[in-house]
Amino acid sequence: MKKKLYRSTRNRMLGGVLGGLSEYTGIDASLLRILTVVGFFLGFGSLGLIYLVWIFIVPNEGAA
Repeated sequence: MKKKLYRSTRNRMLGGVLGGLSEYTGIDASLLRILTVVGFFLGFGSLGLIYLVWIFIVPNEGAA
């Protein structure tokens, strides 16, 4: 079965992007969230822009 990236409906804080990425990669969602926030504050401000873009591009879990 081929894995697909979806925004999580069960494991979401804001848009479900990192929850879905967590399910796709197998990495804990809390770790991804911490790394994203730390990266954002360390000067990788593009992470916030990428997150916003993914909210609109990546479909919700269960969407056809």
